[in-house]
Amino acid sequence: CANCLQGNACAALLDLGYGDDERLQRAVDWMARSVTGDGFSYDRKSSPGSFYLRSGISGPGFLCSANDHQPCAWGAVKIALALGKTEKMNRSPAVEKAIQSCREFLLSADPAEANYPHPYAKKPSQSWFRFGFPVFYVTDVLQNIEALIGLGLSGNLRLENAIDLLESKRDDNGRWKMTYSYNGKMWADIEEKGKASKWVTYRALKVLRDYYQ
Repeated sequence: CANCLQGNACAALLDLGYGDDERLQRAVDWMARSVTGDGFSYDRKSSPGSFYLRSGISGPGFLCSANDHQPCAWGAVKIALALGKTEKMNRSPAVEKAIQSCREFLLSADPAEANYPHPYAKKPSQSWFRFGFPVFYVTDVLQNIEALIGLGLSGNLRLENAIDLLESKRDDNGRWKMTYSYNGKMWADIEEKGKASKWVTYRALKVLRDYYQ
């Protein structure tokens, strides 16, 4: 398992209306505890029974084997996106604790700069600043804003620079371009890279609406 995978899967199922399904509720609780570490063994020298030794998640706090066992912001955004879709009245203590971890980590850097741990490069991935659709395991500043808004940060001044960055990418016709694309890697292509995109524009306008409302 990996944080980006479980976050995307849970977010999709919540969007599809399966929030009352016990299987999804267990998955969300498991995801939350994988962030907090509650109930999981975290010792690289421990027995093979350690969950973290058998997973792409190498420890609590968004640690990821693909990110040299450092916290992965891409995974954190996906988990935050999913947790923000859960019903507030039904959130378990584990989910509330994981939500706080998401807020703290994703606001530990300016979301507009995305200067989260990047051990294999001298600067953050440029994918953060290229907006596309769909959004798979890679994420972008736009989705980071969306996730943080979902965690209750609408109108928060700590997102102001990221909102300014988003606004700066709007063209003269009020649309946003597709600058990150999986075309050629999916069953069907979606729009055209480098051109104005209705899907990226929808993503951007939804985030702006939710931020300012």
